[in-house]
Formats: sequence, structure tokens, C-alpha cells
Amino acid sequence: YLHTSPELCMKRLLAAGYPRLFQVTRCFRKGERGDLHLPEFTLLEWYRTGIGYRELMAECEALLPFVSGRLHMGDTIHFQGRELSLSPPWEKIPVHEAFCRYAGMAPEEALLKGCFDEIMVREVEPRLGLQKPVILYDYPAPLASLSRLRPENPEIAERFEIYLGGMELGNGFSELTDAGEQAARFEHDLAERAAAGKECYPMPDRFLRALRHMPEAAGIAVGIDRLAMILMDRSRIDEVVAFTPEEL
Repeated sequence: YLHTSPELCMKRLLAAGYPRLFQVTRCFRKGERGDLHLPEFTLLEWYRTGIGYRELMAECEALLPFVSGRLHMGDTIHFQGRELSLSPPWEKIPVHEAFCRYAGMAPEEALLKGCFDEIMVREVEPRLGLQKPVILYDYPAPLASLSRLRPENPEIAERFEIYLGGMELGNGFSELTDAGEQAARFEHDLAERAAAGKECYPMPDRFLRALRHMPEAAGIAVGIDRLAMILMDRSRIDEVVAFTPEEL
């Protein structure tokens, strides 16, 4: 299979004793195509042991101004007619607050109605990061994916996303290191795929075995193509890649 992310193999390296690692790699998502989406794209993904999602947020706040500085653009850039400041501290908004503020409903209600993603794309995302980057954090537990739940509140996942210019740039979290819980989540996802008549993939057994030895860590994936769009002030992802799928 073409990988959607190098995540599982990179976590196996964490479990093998590597404390810090990053990768810039090509990733693939079937059927994704639009102004912001390509079926083949570039991700920057990095992990570090001994930290949680809040420390990782601080790394992200340092990274974007560093990149713009190396490009001699300074801490203020222009994107689609807006002036955007990259200087920290960035605004940090809990998912619950963002949904109530911009969509008039709690994210838990949206999940029950099956419209969380639709509301996120239509009502919430376009309002985020219009002056400086926004970190949207503390997702509902059903959206935890591979992230750890907060020990004091297991209804919340220690997950965050970075938004700039109304566009999502990255998805990061404190890593789940409980192999039993992770296996149960995978089995639940496979059952849902089967019920929907979708293809079911093999369980990642090597990853689950390695997860038993993985230390506390946090990691994030940042879309390089989307970051290039913002830094180059382009409205379509087609404008920052060498070849679109239609040109292959």
C-alpha cells in the first residue's frame, strides 16, 4: 500500500530508542483533489520523546517564523489580501469554544448528528488564522485517532491543528502509548469500515508490538505544499507543485 503518512514506522523508531527524528516525504490519499488537496503531496513529520502536545505547540510557534526569516520575509507575510503575523504567541482555541463561537453548537452535538467535518470545513476553518496562526486544540475523544486522552478528562484528546489564512497546516498530538487501547481503536475503525462496505486493511501488528516499548512522545505532520501556498501567496495547490495529477 502507498502510505498516507510515515507515522507508524517513525513511532517504531521511537520505540527502538531514537529520541528525536523527522522526515520530509511523499504521502498519498485516495480520491483527494481540490484547490487544497492532491492525491500525492509532501509532508514534514517530526517526533520527540519526553514531551507532550503543549511543548510541541511551542516548537511549531518557533518553526514558522524561522522559515519565513530564512526566506528573508520577516515575521509578517501577505496571503490573499491579508497581512499575517507569524510571531508568537499564537492564539489557542479549544475545539469546544470554536464550535460554539462559529457554528452555534457543541462539537459533541455535531458528532452525534454526523456533521462534525462538514461544520468544521464550512463554519469553523474559514474563520481561523486570518491575522496570525491559530492552534485549535483539545478534540473530542472520538476524534483521538492515535493521540493520548487527557488523564484528568478522558473525554478530551490531546490533539491540536494549526490554521493560517483559513487553511489547516498541521495535525499533532501527544502520542498514545497504550498498545491495548490502540488495538481496540483500530478494531473499532475496521468494524465501521466493514459495516460501511469499505475495504478493510490488515492490522499493523509490528507497530502494535513496538508500541509496548514506546516512551512518552509528541509528533506532528505539516503540509509542505500548503505552507508553500501561504508563503508564495497562492490560492491553489496546483501553483506550488511541479506536476498535478492531470499532467502526469
